[in-house]
Amino acid sequence: MTQLFFSDYEDEVSLAPRPLALVGAGGLGREIAVLVTQINEAHGPTWDLRGFYDDRAPATPTVGGLPYLGTVADLQAVASPLAVAVAVGSSASRAAVVARLTSPQLSFPALVHPQVALRPAQRIALGEGCIIQRGCLLTCDITLGRFVLLNLGCTLGHDSVLEDFCSLMPHANVGGAAHLAAGVYLGTNATVIHQVRVGAQTTVGAGAVVVRDLPAGCTAVGVPAKPISKV
Repeated sequence: MTQLFFSDYEDEVSLAPRPLALVGAGGLGREIAVLVTQINEAHGPTWDLRGFYDDRAPATPTVGGLPYLGTVADLQAVASPLAVAVAVGSSASRAAVVARLTSPQLSFPALVHPQVALRPAQRIALGEGCIIQRGCLLTCDITLGRFVLLNLGCTLGHDSVLEDFCSLMPHANVGGAAHLAAGVYLGTNATVIHQVRVGAQTTVGAGAVVVRDLPAGCTAVGVPAKPISKV
């Protein structure tokens, strides 16, 4: 996992707004568009939001007031530098989209709501493409891999690790020193208690509480969470 401390991302802010496009023209995409607006309002004109790319064309030529720009293949073919945020909620689907975006013209900044406290003293490491929404609380010594999504109001305890493409839906909670392997998906209000490990590509259902390690590739629900299926 290639990571930068959040202070390194702050150092990248330039005087001129950088062009930015979103992949995913659904509900999450519109929410991330609002996040970009909030970043610009708090920090000045950081991003010039161009519009949406999506393989499924929307019913109208604009989405939330922004134009539909084409498919993922069209994005891959852009001729000039462009920052990209992948607004796809599913861990597996987000990873599949990113795998297609190999053009050297594309970059994937971390987008963090301006009210989320990430200071150098917290020692928070973020991979490229992370998205952290409003109301999230991260304590200290936390590692996020590439393209991790923290939706509204999530909490992460000390020394927790979330590997690449993890997805936390609103108000999910991860305890201190917990470890989520690549592609883990936590449903709304799901909780992983301290020092528990969740295997790669596992889905934890909404409201479930994980109190023991879970294997890779399963779906777990309930309190305490128990696997009900395995891929």
